[in-house]
Amino acid sequence: MSTPRDRDSIPPLRRHLLTIASIIPPPDKRISALRRFATSITIFTVLGYLWLGFEASAAQIAVLLGTAYALEIGLESLEAWANGFRPRFLGGGVIGFVNFMLPTHITALSLGLLIYAGNLLWPYAFAAALAIGSKYILRVRINGKLRHFLNPSNLAIAVALTVFPTVIGPAPMYHFTAHVSGALDWIIPLILVAFGTLLNVKLTRRGPLIAAWLLGMAAQAVLRGLLFPEENSILSGLGLMTGTAFLLFTNYMITDPGTSPTGKWQQVAFGLGSAAVYGVLVSSGVVFGLFYCIAIVCAIRGAYHWSLDLSARSTAKASQPLVAVEAPSRNGRAGAVALEKTDA
Repeated sequence: MSTPRDRDSIPPLRRHLLTIASIIPPPDKRISALRRFATSITIFTVLGYLWLGFEASAAQIAVLLGTAYALEIGLESLEAWANGFRPRFLGGGVIGFVNFMLPTHITALSLGLLIYAGNLLWPYAFAAALAIGSKYILRVRINGKLRHFLNPSNLAIAVALTVFPTVIGPAPMYHFTAHVSGALDWIIPLILVAFGTLLNVKLTRRGPLIAAWLLGMAAQAVLRGLLFPEENSILSGLGLMTGTAFLLFTNYMITDPGTSPTGKWQQVAFGLGSAAVYGVLVSSGVVFGLFYCIAIVCAIRGAYHWSLDLSARSTAKASQPLVAVEAPSRNGRAGAVALEKTDA
């Protein structure tokens, strides 16, 4: 423990900075993770246009961001007005507003990285609107709080690929490294893996999920190759895991803290289950299984928590005490006594 003499020996400027740091609480791990994710995906997007050769135009990214920002603020304001509370983006100043918008920013830019619609703008507005809207419409009570259970950007991509298959498609494989060659073809994915894994292990605590997902994907590739050798190549199945799109999907989408479990073994089940669903979809001839598998597993998880909430509500209602209530008298005679539930 420091003494007054120790504090007096600290230079004045440093002492003032330490005083300010002791007053302002550090951001929680969720905010720290969101800031780093938002910063990294922004840098990657900018580098993509300046250097890597991204196919989506700057106008399409602007449509994604503008639609997502406007809808997030609008829906939050509408929900706050309907329920009589202040919107969450107010009251915290500029920093509070930026923190609130971080998930929206990440969602919009992830859509820009993973979908392609030629020179059209409306598909990007559609995808952004669907992603943000799903957060306010598709909710379930988890640990006593209403939460969205479907990964917003993943759901938007899965629906867009299904509804508009001739207009919207996944980003082409060369999209991320079109203008680089040689060692950079390996260095860029390695940087994404290192940075994404560090964030997910240190801040979001999704290490077990990533490990289970990768192990499950490798296992299903080998299993499909052994069971159906004429239709599936083990090397091709494993080769998918080396692509930049898969690495982004692993570190920035499946590990979404808002729509993935927090418990260690729940994370393992989530990762293995997603890989198993992917294997079944691909074996059945379903394309774009990478996006569909997460949507399906998130939906199953949402249904599970919905059943838990419904059971808890039923149990609470059944356990309410019974009280005697005397019915109104008729013709001067005492009324009958009935038993009713009470909320006490």
